[in-house]
Amino acid sequence: MIISASRRTDIPAFYSAWFMNRVREGFFYRVNPFNSDQVSGFSLKPEHVDAICFWTKNPKPLMQHLDELDQIGLNYYFQFTLNPYGKEFEPNVPLLAQRIETFQQLAERIGPKRVVWRYDPVILTTATNVDWHLEQVESIAQQLGSSTERLVFSFYDFYGKGRGRLHAALEGTGIVLEDITRHENRPDLDAIVKGFKATADRHQLDIFSCSEDFDLAANGIEHGACIDGTLIQQLFGGEPSTKKDKNQRPACGCVESVDMGIYNTCQFRCSYCYANFNEGVINNNRLKHDVNDPALLGQHDRTIEIQDSLNKKKKQKPQQPDLFSNLAK
Repeated sequence: MIISASRRTDIPAFYSAWFMNRVREGFFYRVNPFNSDQVSGFSLKPEHVDAICFWTKNPKPLMQHLDELDQIGLNYYFQFTLNPYGKEFEPNVPLLAQRIETFQQLAERIGPKRVVWRYDPVILTTATNVDWHLEQVESIAQQLGSSTERLVFSFYDFYGKGRGRLHAALEGTGIVLEDITRHENRPDLDAIVKGFKATADRHQLDIFSCSEDFDLAANGIEHGACIDGTLIQQLFGGEPSTKKDKNQRPACGCVESVDMGIYNTCQFRCSYCYANFNEGVINNNRLKHDVNDPALLGQHDRTIEIQDSLNKKKKQKPQQPDLFSNLAK
């Protein structure tokens, strides 16, 4: 079983203490984001977990716990999103220089194969045009040096959940958002793709696209997978799942996994993010956070069966404290 930690929130940056409590207890609860009454339990014991994929913009708070994760015997790797955007797009992330330094420290600690650089999403605007993106990717690649071996990128989903929030964030700035996937913008898309590939080649990086419908193979770029069963097998051995995750978008190449965490809980509050879509709920959920709760928020008093695989339920756990009962839909 592969654990995704997480598409829903930045666990390393904001919930490391909670995550480590779940590891020590050996299980966590997953809540259906569309029906908070549907709660499933999953094992975090190393004999049941092929690997944990951490998604983060700042893993620094979790890095103090890596020795403990290693001693427990859990396998893990990081999808580290490293973008150069300004406050209109990423209002609360640490300075880029600090994040690059953290990236380098993490790679030195666990090895560059286990730290994947995500340049995600590529947002085309009057302030972040083609040349800007090419310059930024080249600059970051130079600074990272040998700290990673893989670059993954995707283009902003112009019609996704974050569209309204991004437009609101850009209002009054004079910055105009462009849909890079529109037919008339195809030359810009092609220029970015070719430029990214050239940078990847110069710095000996494998490069992949993420959840893109269009084929970039002619440019030497294959469709990638963030939850990558092949990569996990290469890193840690074993027989991780190779089945496509049916819960993701059709263009997504990820294999099946179990997501931890809750939407509308990330304090980075990036204006383009699909995982945060209601400011009031974000604030309310942060107040509900319980570092000891199996599901991040609230309390749970029901008995939940703990699964040690995606399709197999094992022993029941005793009653645990009640998960929040009114997660906003």
